[in-house]
Amino acid sequence: MKAIEVRDLRKSFDSGRIRALNGVNLEVDGGEFISIMGPSGSGKSTLLNMIGALDVPDSGTICVAGRDLSRERDLSRLRAEEIGFVFQLHNLIPNLTALENVEIPMFAVKHENMEERAMELLEYVDLADKAHRKPTELSGGERQRVAIARALANDPSIILADEPTGSLDSRTSQRVLRKLRELQEDEGVTLVVVTHEPDVAAMASRTIRILDGVIVDDGY
Repeated sequence: MKAIEVRDLRKSFDSGRIRALNGVNLEVDGGEFISIMGPSGSGKSTLLNMIGALDVPDSGTICVAGRDLSRERDLSRLRAEEIGFVFQLHNLIPNLTALENVEIPMFAVKHENMEERAMELLEYVDLADKAHRKPTELSGGERQRVAIARALANDPSIILADEPTGSLDSRTSQRVLRKLRELQEDEGVTLVVVTHEPDVAAMASRTIRILDGVIVDDGY
């Protein structure tokens, strides 16, 4: 089964003056690990946001986990059920503890035993001992691992990561990437990573290259 199917996707900004995506087609198999590379402004983050139902295209279709986004009445529910997000700047809420940050996505699906589940996930990313610390009390790498735990809160089938190591040093980046790849290999999660770093892209099984809103190499 295809985890992600994109057909003739187009998106413009600034009243059509900026064409971010210009007829993008992409297929990603379930359990696949792909990276998306391209220069700044090439459209890679816009594409990721479209796949993640964080923005809507001008035209074209997107199917995620077999669900046509254009036909979904509640995109926030779909995001909560199917997709986990990891961002470059982790996007943790500063006045909440690591444990509370991991619990946040569970409210959308009325998850039972949220605290127990959050602790399991913090243990998975080797941060159970930091569960009650706030983001300001954690290192950059620790914050990013909390973000990975949060992304896994509702057992998503797809994880979308936008420059997940962009603010980290090389050693910490490798640790974060190993954890993401472990998820993909052991749990069968579909992993899509946007990056500008060749060593990060090299960890994927396939690298998509995008330029000026068009995929110029689909990695096959």
